[in-house]
Amino acid sequence: MNDCPRVALIFKTRLEENITILNAIARYDRYHEKWSAYVDDMAVAQRDPDWLFKQSWDGVLCKHSAPDLFQRCLEKGIPCVDLSDDDVITEGVPKITPDNVAVGHKGAEHFIERGYQHFAFCGFSNESWSLARQRGFEEGLRLGGHRCSVYECSYPKISDPEWDLHETAQIAEWIQTQKHPLCVMACNDLRGLQVLQACRDSGLQVPEDVAVLGTNNETIRCELSHPQLSSIPLNADFYGREAARILSDMIAGIKPESMHVLVDPLEVVTRRSTDILAIENKVIAGSLHIIHERACQGLVVDDLVREVHVSRSLLERQFRKYLGKSPQAEIRNVQLQKIKQLLSETDYTLAYIAELTGFEHPEYMSVMFKRTTRLTPKQYRQKFSKV
Repeated sequence: MNDCPRVALIFKTRLEENITILNAIARYDRYHEKWSAYVDDMAVAQRDPDWLFKQSWDGVLCKHSAPDLFQRCLEKGIPCVDLSDDDVITEGVPKITPDNVAVGHKGAEHFIERGYQHFAFCGFSNESWSLARQRGFEEGLRLGGHRCSVYECSYPKISDPEWDLHETAQIAEWIQTQKHPLCVMACNDLRGLQVLQACRDSGLQVPEDVAVLGTNNETIRCELSHPQLSSIPLNADFYGREAARILSDMIAGIKPESMHVLVDPLEVVTRRSTDILAIENKVIAGSLHIIHERACQGLVVDDLVREVHVSRSLLERQFRKYLGKSPQAEIRNVQLQKIKQLLSETDYTLAYIAELTGFEHPEYMSVMFKRTTRLTPKQYRQKFSKV
């Protein structure tokens, strides 16, 4: 006889965030409870509760907006937890949502710390979570004495190529009317990619002319974009553990302490799209763009001098004035970050990593790396390897 509670997990598993939440639920189950869990990975029960209730359940966790499903659970006395992002509250059903206002504050702090003076938000006018993130962004900017421009449209729920192309064109028109250097917080990573494409279509450099920050940190989208998209991660691990804990208590007859739990965002994952200080000096901005594009291709300071059309002495003075370092130091810094990435994310040989990062001799690369990090490449890989 199986005494394990039967729990339905209604999560569209094509979404990376949902997978992270499910993994957290699985860990909770492994260490605290023993559930007989069924994953509705297409969220069929969201649109057809009758399909789910062909069987009996001891508990339900649903990541998607499903007021009819939650009402049916209440009628049947089945403990359930609402994990959807919308602002619909079903009385009697505990709800866990991201603190979207705090997400907006996090974006404002990220840009203010980088010295920006011109701010914008790109979101959806018909999504409550987007409006809350916009509100938090504006509040965070007001605390710093700033204001922002807003571009928004109605989200059609499903992103198709035709809509995406139209929206990118609209964003491109809007972004060209703004003052630069500009920073843009997007309501999610999909919106962030549209802003990146709009900048490319407008001939604007990211992040030198426009810095772009997404939200949700969908790793595949963020890493495959060009440049890679910085993003604010939601604390999906806490999301999953808290959902599992609340449902477990409810199954045991324990009333939730709170009927609405807000989940704070994590720190910004900084990638290339915001990895820069806001600098209006065109020589420095142009130099940084060249360095970040070509530092690992054997770029030297003399190449930089020729391309930005200033003397070496002037370039050195400008770099020290705005960045507190020399052009050569910035080239080395970009190379160093790439070496760290390759050591932690690949099993490439040192010779191949040296080739990929612009060093003629792997021995010299290793000396430079240890001088800077106090670790040999081998020690760094052993300590931080993700492979």
